[in-house]
Formats: sequence, structure tokens, C-alpha cells
Amino acid sequence: MPFVTVDKENSSNVDLYYEDHGSGKPVVLIHGFPLSGASWEKQVAALLGAGYRVITYDRRGFGRSSQPATGYNYDTFARDLHRLVTQLDLSDFVLAGFSMGGGEVARYLGTYGSAKVSQAIFMGAVPPFLLKTADNPEGVDGSIFEGIQQAIVADRYGFFGGFFDNFYNTDLLLGKRVSAQAIQASFNIAAGASATATLACVATWLEDFRKDLASIDIPTLVIHGDADRIVPLAASGMRTAKLVKGAELVVVNDGPHCITWTHADIVNQELLRFLAEGSAKPASATLGA
Repeated sequence: MPFVTVDKENSSNVDLYYEDHGSGKPVVLIHGFPLSGASWEKQVAALLGAGYRVITYDRRGFGRSSQPATGYNYDTFARDLHRLVTQLDLSDFVLAGFSMGGGEVARYLGTYGSAKVSQAIFMGAVPPFLLKTADNPEGVDGSIFEGIQQAIVADRYGFFGGFFDNFYNTDLLLGKRVSAQAIQASFNIAAGASATATLACVATWLEDFRKDLASIDIPTLVIHGDADRIVPLAASGMRTAKLVKGAELVVVNDGPHCITWTHADIVNQELLRFLAEGSAKPASATLGA
């Protein structure tokens, strides 16, 4: 299995597991919490079918990557990503992040620039700044995140049950756009993640990405479900599209948080269209029913 060493913890290497398939223009897919690169299976198939080179990887603490006790912050996540793309010697590549993975896209571009990155994609992503503060009244009250942390400490596996209900909007979509088995598969991946990482990552959702987004100077696509219960559209996707100059916003009608699975048909259509165009338009659209 392919790994890249990104750090050290005492006597052990911190290694990221990655997969690198296909040829053509590289597209790097960055997964959400608390999953792994395997969660991109519907997008990987579509991208490979369209002739792209597709790279997925597991964030430290998740999937088949190392599970260190430290490094759970976006500066480190962006550095891990930079070491991966450097080892693979990528250029003219696309960065696409779902949910928490959108933070890596923003911080990577804010820190390392876009010299080798051609396009950016945010899907149900956490930027620009989820925490409600005096200068960010559109954010979410901090007590919500404190409650999540308490639930993880009390019973991490029990927390995942409720979390995935809202991840997929199971009260509306179970048996229609997502199966019980798909949800179980997500639970299995989450259960195998580091307990330390699962708890520590909650605080990272409150990172302020506004300066990172303002620095983005490449074509950018924002895709978000209008029924997202995990990362609300109004607090995230809509604002990200306004902060990134010339970004295109696509809203998925009735889309939950995990539109990459439940509405993969729409997501893949828009993803392939955007990649083929090579540029985004300062417009917005609502798709699906």
C-alpha cells in the first residue's frame, strides 16, 4: 500500500495512506469527518471514467493513515497535503475538499499559494468561519460544538449514530437516496478512526478561513446542499462563494450534508462540467429535486 511520511511522533513515523489512479489532469480529493478517502468512491469512478488522474488520501488519524496524538490543526493538515503533492510531483492539479476537507483546500491555498493548482472545489465545506463571534454573527453558537465534544467523550460510537442520521438526512432519504448498508459502512470507517483525532478535530471546525479564501485567485466551484444539517448552507457555502472572487455556487435542492453520496449524480455532473470548462463563472444555480 502506498504511504507518504509527513511527520514523526517519538519513535514512529506519521504516514498518510493514499491511492493514485488513472492518468491525465490530477484531481486530489480530500475527505470529510469522520471518514476516509474511500468515501469518494462515486466521484472516483466518474473522474476515472472521464480520463482524470485521481488521488485520494486519508487524513492523519483516520482511515489507514497513522493515528498520532498530535497535529490536529489546519496548519498541520495543509502541511501534510503539501508533502503528499510534493512527493507525487504534482502540477496543474485540482484540489477538491468535502466538509472538513474544504478547510485543507482553503488553508493550503492561503499558505502555499496556487502556483501549481489550477482549480479549487468546496463541497459542503466548513469555510469560511463556522463559529459565531462579534465579527461573525452569521456563525453557529459555540455551545453546539461543546455539546458535540461532550457527546464524543461520553460515547463516541453512540455519537456517530446520531451524527450519520443528520449526515444523510435519514428521516427523509433512507431507502431512497441512501441505504442502511451505506450508513453502516460509514459507521465502520468512523469507528476505526483514532478516538483522539475524532475529538480533536471538532475544534478545527471553528478555524477562521476568511483570509485564506480572500487570497484564492483560481477558478473555484462551491457545491452545497440546501438541507445540510451539519454545515448549514447560509453559514458556509453561500459565504464562501462570496469571499472567493469569481466563485461559482451550485446549490443542490434538498441535498443533505453528504451530497457526494446521496446526490452523486448532480455532484458528478457539476464536477465534470467545471473541470472541463477550466474556469468558473460568477453565477449561482439550484439543481435537483
